[in-house]
Amino acid sequence: MRIKRTTPRSGISRHSRTLAVATGLVAAVALAVPAASAGEARAYSAAELAAASDAVLTADVAGTAWGVDARSGQVVVTVDSTVSRAEVAELRQAAGANAGALKIERTSGTFRKYISGGDATYADSWRCSLGFNVRNGSTYYFLTAGHCTDGAGTWWANSSKTTVLGTTHGSSFPGNDYGIVRYTNSSIAKDGTVGGQDITRAADPTVGQSVTRRGSTTGTHSGRVTALNQTVNYGSGDVVRGLIKTTVCAEPGDSGGPLYSGSTALGLTSGGSGNCSSGGTTFFQPVTEALRAYNVSVY
Repeated sequence: MRIKRTTPRSGISRHSRTLAVATGLVAAVALAVPAASAGEARAYSAAELAAASDAVLTADVAGTAWGVDARSGQVVVTVDSTVSRAEVAELRQAAGANAGALKIERTSGTFRKYISGGDATYADSWRCSLGFNVRNGSTYYFLTAGHCTDGAGTWWANSSKTTVLGTTHGSSFPGNDYGIVRYTNSSIAKDGTVGGQDITRAADPTVGQSVTRRGSTTGTHSGRVTALNQTVNYGSGDVVRGLIKTTVCAEPGDSGGPLYSGSTALGLTSGGSGNCSSGGTTFFQPVTEALRAYNVSVY
């Protein structure tokens, strides 16, 4: 579920795909599917788990998200409503002798890609959310999702495009899902806050941690971190690795918005399934990776 742009850009198939991923999120109800057989219930080595994870990637089934769960000693694969039983069988077949290492969990809805932090920002043909204001010395930028900055040039503060914010300075998507916009409008206030919350540091989250997300579509919502280092296949070759999995809801236009805990910046909204009426699963790009990539810091 990416929460990215909400209005497709005509003539650009890349953004059509990304937008499809960004159109919404759906309630996530985990439904465990039994392992292949009782005989395969055994301890798997780190190498076997890595091989099983690589096999899921190679199978290239859109609507899947996965990562190694240290507690169960398995690769937990979450599949959305578009993934058929036959495709689940393909995943197991791809894993071969390590098929028993896969734990399949089904969630309702469809994984899709969804700008102070959380405010709306507008590109030529779509809207996203500002993640965090950052800086390098006296030069100011803001971070957002890479599927938002992918192909975007100028960014505006309003839908009528009369107030320029800046221009895309860097973008990394797929693989990662972060981008950076350099402010060119010196009259714009660049607070180091998310709503009323001052952000003073950045860190990586922990499983079980309580977190909050803010976005331009749905405002502020909270939940908890359920897994780390997740790979998500949004389809059409848009595979993102190293994501944070949470129970926080999100909807179209929330893409790029901030994930934080108190004054600590944690992530940027990528995508997921569900909505903020029925709940959902949302994935986030760790913000620390983006800060290192662009040599910037929160403040």
